[in-house]
Amino acid sequence: MHRILVTGGAGFIGNHLCRRLLREGNRVVCLDDLFTGSLENLRDLRDDPNFTFIEGSVIEPWDLDVDQIYNLACPASPPHYQSDPVRTVKTSFLGALNMLELARKRGATILQTSTSEVYGEPQVHPQPETYRGNVSPIGIRACYDEGKRVAETLFFDYHRQYGVDIRVVRIFNTYGPSMNPLDGRVVSNFIMQALRGEDITIYGDGSQTRCFCYVRDTVEALVRMMNTPGFTGPVNLGNPLEITVGELAERVVCMTGSASRVVFRDLPSDDPTRRRPDISLARERLGWEPRVPLEEGLRETIAYYRGLIARGE
Repeated sequence: MHRILVTGGAGFIGNHLCRRLLREGNRVVCLDDLFTGSLENLRDLRDDPNFTFIEGSVIEPWDLDVDQIYNLACPASPPHYQSDPVRTVKTSFLGALNMLELARKRGATILQTSTSEVYGEPQVHPQPETYRGNVSPIGIRACYDEGKRVAETLFFDYHRQYGVDIRVVRIFNTYGPSMNPLDGRVVSNFIMQALRGEDITIYGDGSQTRCFCYVRDTVEALVRMMNTPGFTGPVNLGNPLEITVGELAERVVCMTGSASRVVFRDLPSDDPTRRRPDISLARERLGWEPRVPLEEGLRETIAYYRGLIARGE
């Protein structure tokens, strides 16, 4: 049994991770300020004697008796992280600093969930971990992109200078049940619009590509990474199956049986046109690759959103 802290544990990936860790017999503390997370995601966990929820922010220092830390705290969708960019930067930088100090004090292993956004608008495709990125430090997405980049810097400096046992993963697009239907991500947008019979909104001409990894696969990779001694990363976690945004919209319309039509809007500033992970390192060091096909994952995600609509949520 480990004593594990999950920051951002009331969020999308975080609540799935908390469940996985509890099923394995661990004691889990979830720290979340509920800026984008939701207590509804944790409703069925609150009576578990091995689960503790603390409402609070990683921007502040914490002293908790833990031996593993998963640092997921940070808004991850553009509408959320751009709504308060200063808070986003502070969460990335100060959050990483405070959690690293906690790990240093307690001798804990700490995992940072970084992002594919550290690669920016990539000039190398697919993106290996050795690629250093093409990121604007002054663009509207920089609060998130550069915040995650400086967090990685802190992690490796704490590792080199203080010997903190770190893990760094770079998560590519992840989707699945409990994803906020209003978070502005392409999968949730398309499914909710289709189920409501609204226009499917594509920004740009739909030719930009993304790769979608089901949340269960992502959580599996996080747990494997945490429990692989001596491997700091960074390591890409994502599904290398590339699909255009236009193709995704067509698939969602077909799978929902929707009569929605597709409409096009201007592409937002700094939005990358291609994104695909090279997961050779994850295969080699973690023995991991995605297992859930896109159609299966979309089916489960659509069912989740149908349930929300049926309940009027």
